[in-house]
Amino acid sequence: MDTDEVGMKFVYAIVDLILLNAAIAIVYSMSPVFAEISLPDRNLIYLHGNISELIAYTLYSKRNYYFRDRYTYRVKALNYRMAIFVITLFILAQIFLHKPISYLFLLKYSALFYVLKLLVLYLLYRFFRYRRKKGYSIHRVLIFGLNKTGVILGDLIKNNPELGLQLVGFITEEHDYKKCEKKVLGKYEDLARLTDELNIDMLYVTIPKYYETNLTRELLAVCNKIGIRVRYVPVNQSWFKARVKNTEYVGSFMMYNPQEIPLDRLTYRLAKRAFDIIFSLSIIILLFSWLFPILALIIKLDSKGPVFFLQRRTGINNKTFYCVKFRTMRTNQDADTRQATKDDDRITPIGKFLRKTNMDELPQFLNVLIGDMSVVGPRPHMLKHTKQYSALIEHYKARHFVKPGITGWAQINGYRGLTDELWKMEKRVQFDMEYLEGWTFIWDIRIILLTIFSKGVYKNAG
Repeated sequence: MDTDEVGMKFVYAIVDLILLNAAIAIVYSMSPVFAEISLPDRNLIYLHGNISELIAYTLYSKRNYYFRDRYTYRVKALNYRMAIFVITLFILAQIFLHKPISYLFLLKYSALFYVLKLLVLYLLYRFFRYRRKKGYSIHRVLIFGLNKTGVILGDLIKNNPELGLQLVGFITEEHDYKKCEKKVLGKYEDLARLTDELNIDMLYVTIPKYYETNLTRELLAVCNKIGIRVRYVPVNQSWFKARVKNTEYVGSFMMYNPQEIPLDRLTYRLAKRAFDIIFSLSIIILLFSWLFPILALIIKLDSKGPVFFLQRRTGINNKTFYCVKFRTMRTNQDADTRQATKDDDRITPIGKFLRKTNMDELPQFLNVLIGDMSVVGPRPHMLKHTKQYSALIEHYKARHFVKPGITGWAQINGYRGLTDELWKMEKRVQFDMEYLEGWTFIWDIRIILLTIFSKGVYKNAG
């Protein structure tokens, strides 16, 4: 079984156990005989309920009902597992609970447990539906291949918006592609152009010959250069499943990720996101809350203009977002096209201090909190640089496979600030790619500590 799938099942089990124990505690607190039950007996009742849920989860864990499938399917899966839970609960009550216990009590907390799960399920469903309606967490997909597999996959994506995928169309190698009834946008040679014009960030490949080594290398080289993710969808699903590990699923379709990086795993992304939220909230509450009014006043007194500087930059999957910084320059027309230099006359007196100490980056913890950025990751660049350097550096756009960061591995190694020579940006990309390919949670912690305590990280500041 995929290690990511195992990890997510563990997370789902923990969520269910938290809800179960909350249900038992609530029903207990409302029971008139609560005070009369001894502590060992209370613990035994909790243990009995938790074991029953773990057994039910083990017997019916093929589908999680928090993130996949339509809402009605999720409720159906929840109902099956609840039925197994209740049956197990009453059977084990005869074994575990020495003293007679009211079956009504078991039914009450089972009912509350069910209601809590339905509530969490509904809130998560509405949350992700809202995000996807707003364009968040959506992959814009091209399918490469008009065979049966490609057509069925396209229909699956169109009919299941909860998957977080938006089918833009098909590309094919066939010469008569324009005659096809499906939404065929072009041929393989048009991939780079279509990606740029239609903001594509995911390519599903259903043509078997592209699984061969040479064509795979060619395809991956193209996709890494233009910055899109690739998934191979095999025609023979059962043969593929028996021979390939670390598979992914879209609905019932199994696929393989030839560009796999650690943060492709949902468990790792959730762990990183949880850390981002906790860390950014801590900085905002403990530091930004009192420092902001002081710096805002100084910036306003120092020069005319807004406190914050908002600039459009390239984020994950080549999506654009507004990066927030304290304003360090006088208001000018070149802010989005011209980099700051060492003795730039646009930089204000307070701006020099803020840039030297990295304090101008503090507002980006707001970007982290809302999900546009991470605490650690490749630094986001202005749109002009994305266009300029993606044409000059092979893996430049592959940096966007993960969220941009306030600090990163390239910055720790001294590559920050002005990139007036191509080799400087090449070194940045080199360090960013090392980070993408070898990410660990401990590495993030190390980068944060070095950012705070290492003097070398400031050598190119300004």
